[in-house]
Amino acid sequence: MSETAEEISQKPEVRQELARAGDTKAVENVKAETKNRFWFITYGLLLFGCAVLYYLIGSKLIPLLQSEVDLTRRLLRGAALIIVVLAIAKAVRVYALERIEDAVTRFTLKRIQHLIGGILIGIIAISVIFVNWYAALTALGVGSIIVGLAVQTPMKSFIGWIFILVRQPYRVGDRIKIDDATGDVIDVGYLDTTLWEFGGQYLSTDHPSGRVIRFPNEKVLDSIIYNYSWPLFPYIWNEIKFHVAYGADLAFIATTMEQVAADEIGEGMMERVKVFRELLAKTPVDELEVRERPRVIFRVSENTWLEAIVRYVVPPREAGTVKTRLIKKLLAALNAEPNKVMFPAGANR
Repeated sequence: MSETAEEISQKPEVRQELARAGDTKAVENVKAETKNRFWFITYGLLLFGCAVLYYLIGSKLIPLLQSEVDLTRRLLRGAALIIVVLAIAKAVRVYALERIEDAVTRFTLKRIQHLIGGILIGIIAISVIFVNWYAALTALGVGSIIVGLAVQTPMKSFIGWIFILVRQPYRVGDRIKIDDATGDVIDVGYLDTTLWEFGGQYLSTDHPSGRVIRFPNEKVLDSIIYNYSWPLFPYIWNEIKFHVAYGADLAFIATTMEQVAADEIGEGMMERVKVFRELLAKTPVDELEVRERPRVIFRVSENTWLEAIVRYVVPPREAGTVKTRLIKKLLAALNAEPNKVMFPAGANR
């Protein structure tokens, strides 16, 4: 008799492994809390040090010229503000962002937080260097024009990053195709996007190739992007086809292929097609037949044979595995009745 999940969980060795896993997670949490506490203590000590130096310099205990006193105190104020920004950013990351369960949202918000933190630190640094804000803004404006003319591509890529955040043509974890590049998005930086390639010139399947593809974000502004992992419907339609003779028993072939495919992925496909229909109902698309179970259609081939095609829905990352599994089962069922199927001689066997 097969054991239930509860009986298995009560086994001594399983309980020991579960306890070990729980202990490991607890140890990791303790380490993270200790590390975070260390950083907050460090920030506090640095702020205290800035305050002490600020007081000592202002109290004339350290002999300095008035101009040196003013400059030093301005630098200390800037350093204290930067420490405060870093401490707040750390607190937001630990007590807010790290608690977000969705990894994609967490990744995106961290990038935005880093950008905001960098901008604030830059403003603080400029305020320390330039006492006169008018001169600072003038220098910043002139510098921005010069830098903008010199680095037009990076600026376009940064605008592309903002476009990716707002319009979300893809997110980290999505499987996409853009121009000739196809892969899983593993990083969306301020200037470029990194893909973990699958397929490629050396493979005929969707297996990862081992190569990394990096392209500037500006490409999203003028390129067609194919997203296989659209959050509302992260599935794709796939097909398997066989060549059969005109005299084959088409009703038997259709029934057999549909039954084999339905036994393999039927229940999951029904739920996916239900979502697909709900999405279509919100668009102007109508008169489109979408069946809840795998469907077989026949089409005339260019080589005087008929094509028997079974169509189904599958997660994109499982497309190759599911197709391989289905082909084996379909061939086993069809080859069991060679007189009804009538494959081309030497093919599909």
